[in-house]
Amino acid sequence: MTAIHEVAIAALSGTTVGGVTAAVALMARSRRALSRSHAEGRAAAEAEEQRRNEALQHLVNVRLPSQALHLRSTHYPVPGLMDTSLFGTEFAALLDSLQELFARAVLEERQRVDAAARAALRGACMEIQAKSYQLQTDLDTLQQTCEDDETLQNYFRLDHVNEQLVRLVQKAAIVTGSWPGLVRPDTHLPDLVTGATSRLHGFERIHLHSKLRTDTIGVVGRAAEPIAVACTELLANALESSRADLSVEVTLLQTDNGAVCIQIDDAGKGMTTEEASRAAQLLAGRQQVLLTELGDPPALGFAAIGQLVADNGFQVTVDQASPYSGVRAIITIPPALVTSIDPHTAPLSAMSPLPAPAPRAPRRAITSDEPGVASPDSGALPQRHRRGRRVPGLEERAVPGGRPPEPEQARNTWDAFEQGIAAGRSGTPSDIRNEDRT
Repeated sequence: MTAIHEVAIAALSGTTVGGVTAAVALMARSRRALSRSHAEGRAAAEAEEQRRNEALQHLVNVRLPSQALHLRSTHYPVPGLMDTSLFGTEFAALLDSLQELFARAVLEERQRVDAAARAALRGACMEIQAKSYQLQTDLDTLQQTCEDDETLQNYFRLDHVNEQLVRLVQKAAIVTGSWPGLVRPDTHLPDLVTGATSRLHGFERIHLHSKLRTDTIGVVGRAAEPIAVACTELLANALESSRADLSVEVTLLQTDNGAVCIQIDDAGKGMTTEEASRAAQLLAGRQQVLLTELGDPPALGFAAIGQLVADNGFQVTVDQASPYSGVRAIITIPPALVTSIDPHTAPLSAMSPLPAPAPRAPRRAITSDEPGVASPDSGALPQRHRRGRRVPGLEERAVPGGRPPEPEQARNTWDAFEQGIAAGRSGTPSDIRNEDRT
C-alpha cells in the first residue's frame, strides 16, 4: 500500500507541475499578445493623431488663406482636405465648419470696414459738392456781368474745370450711396447728352447725331441727372480708351416700343473677355460692390453707373463691338422714363442736334405718253387725277427696271444732249434752241 501510495503521489505531483508550467506559459503568451495589441493600438492612435495634425496645419496654412483670397476674387481656388482618408469623418466636418466660420467672420469685418469708409467718403463728397455748386453759381453770375472778352474766356475755362471737378466728386458720392446732388426738370434728350459732353476734357472729339423722329422727346426729371451721369462716364471711358486724334460717335435712336437709346461708339482698343464680364457685373447693379474691390486707385465709373441703374431702372450695356473695332456702349431708357416736351414752350438748346429729316419718298419721272399728261407741244394744260383713281398702265411703268425707252427716242435724246453740250462750249446757239425760239 505504501508503495502504491507513493507512486500515486509522484504521478499527481508530476501532473500538477506540468499543468502549472503550461498555465504559466499560456499566461506569458497572453501577456505578449496583449502587449503587441497595445503597441499596435498606440501606433494606430499615433498615426491618426499625425494625420489630424497635418490636416489642421493644412487648414491653417493653405485652406484659410485661399478662402480669404477667394472671397476677394473667385479666380482663386480653395483646396479641400489633403488626406482623403479623413473624408466623411467627424473631424473633417469640424474642419469645414471652422472654414465657414472663418469666411463669415472675414466678410463681416470687410463689410464693417467698407461701411465705415463709405460713410467717411460720403460725408467728404457732400461737402465738396456743396462748395462746387456754390462756385458754379458764382461763376455763372460773373459770366453774366462780365464785359471783357478775355476775362470772360477765363471764366469759361474755370467753369469747365469746375464741371470736371463736380463730375469726379459726384461719381464718388454715388458709389458711396449718396444721390447725384442735382435735380433737373423734364429735359430734352439731345440737351441731356450735350450737357454730359460739356463735363469732359476733350469734348470737342465727341460728335453727336440725332436720329430721333421728333424734337419733343425728353427724359423725366427724376431720371434726367442719373442718365446724364451715366452718359458722362461712358463718354469719359470712350475718350480715355482711344487716341487723342480719334473721334467718339454718339447717336440718339428711337425704338418702336417707345424706348430711346444713346449709342456711343469709340475707336479704342476694346475690352478683353474678362474686362467685359466684370463690366457687365458692375453695370447690372444687382449686388453691392466693396470699395476695396475697385482697384488702387479705385475705378468708380462702372460702379456708379450700376448704382444709378439699380435706383432708376434704365439699362446700360458695353458688350458689343463698335464699327471702329472699339466698344459700343448703349444706354436704353424705357418708356416709363421718356416724356414729351413742347418745343415751343421749352425749345432745344442751340448746341443740340436737330431731329433727322424724314426720308423722302422716291419720285418717278412721268412721260408725256401717259394718260392725262399733256405734251409741251400740244398746248393743253396738264390734267390732275383724283386721289385713288387708277391710271391704266401706271403700275407697270412705276416698277423699277420696267419698259426701256425706244431706240429711236433714246438716240434723239442723246443727240440733243450732245448738241447742247457742244453749243455751251462754243458759245453759239444750237439748232434745237433756235427751233424752240421760232
